[in-house]
Amino acid sequence: MKGFDPRFADFPDYILGITREIWEDRGIATLHDYYAPDIIVRSPGSVVAGNEGVIAATMATLAEFPDRQLLGEDVIWSGTPEEGMLSSHRILSTATHAGDGVYGKASGTKLTYRILADCHAIENRIDDEWLIRDQGAIVRQLGWKPEDYARDLIVREGGPEACVKPCTPQTDRPGPYKGRGNDNEWGERLADLLNRVMNADMAAISGAYDRAVSLAYPGHVTAHGLAAADGFWMGLRAAFPSAAFEIHHRIGRDDPLMPPRAAIRWSLTGRHDGWGAFGKPSGADVHVMGITHAEFGALGAATPALRREYTLFDETAIWKQILMHTGEGL
Repeated sequence: MKGFDPRFADFPDYILGITREIWEDRGIATLHDYYAPDIIVRSPGSVVAGNEGVIAATMATLAEFPDRQLLGEDVIWSGTPEEGMLSSHRILSTATHAGDGVYGKASGTKLTYRILADCHAIENRIDDEWLIRDQGAIVRQLGWKPEDYARDLIVREGGPEACVKPCTPQTDRPGPYKGRGNDNEWGERLADLLNRVMNADMAAISGAYDRAVSLAYPGHVTAHGLAAADGFWMGLRAAFPSAAFEIHHRIGRDDPLMPPRAAIRWSLTGRHDGWGAFGKPSGADVHVMGITHAEFGALGAATPALRREYTLFDETAIWKQILMHTGEGL
């Protein structure tokens, strides 16, 4: 890989290797080498500009979860070393809540949750990132409801006016990466499916998913089958029926010894004006940042179908936007 440290065999090895080096091997100082000084890191809960903020957040997380492991499940990527590469990587994280921090007093609770992150890298450095951590899974395992955690966080941060603002089109900041992914057929297939579902064509699910599909959703929910997929996407779209759906990045890949895969970064932006996954319509303006990974395949002579799906958004960031608008319980 031109411009990258030769000890990395390929781009997935680079992404998973530096992740382990930074977090598990305590190489936090290597962030000065692997992250650009002016990097933009967007998570649903905030937008952080600059490497110093990333380093501070990393140390705070490790102080609260000192034994955190980051198990790399997949890296779905596009681009070239010369022009820059975008990885959409999926991590299963395990950790013990052993220190005081943003999630409250140390509880000793053992956690399992996923992270999906899109990172742009060139010349051995990451300079643009979109990160979704399954906050709903974390807070539920610690005994909170996502809406209660969001409410408590708003109060601790000084109230609706002073609190840290979630990532929205208004708070986002442009970064150096302007790519949109690639034109691989599997990315196109997943993009078409999501567009159809978000345009209320729920029948697309039975046509595109395998009947035995395995599903991983926010809250560390594992489900199976067509009804579970329909229920998840219906609940999300019903909560924001007039919101604008947009696909921001699309990757498809065919790799040896792996099923065909796709990664889509998407958003819903608009009003919370429907009954669905987020309770009574509040009228709040909400931005949902989402990432979906999918694996395709076929048994025997069957038509290829979506056999595994991983979708994440941050439930607590959505509730924070709703509660900042309603002031309920604050």
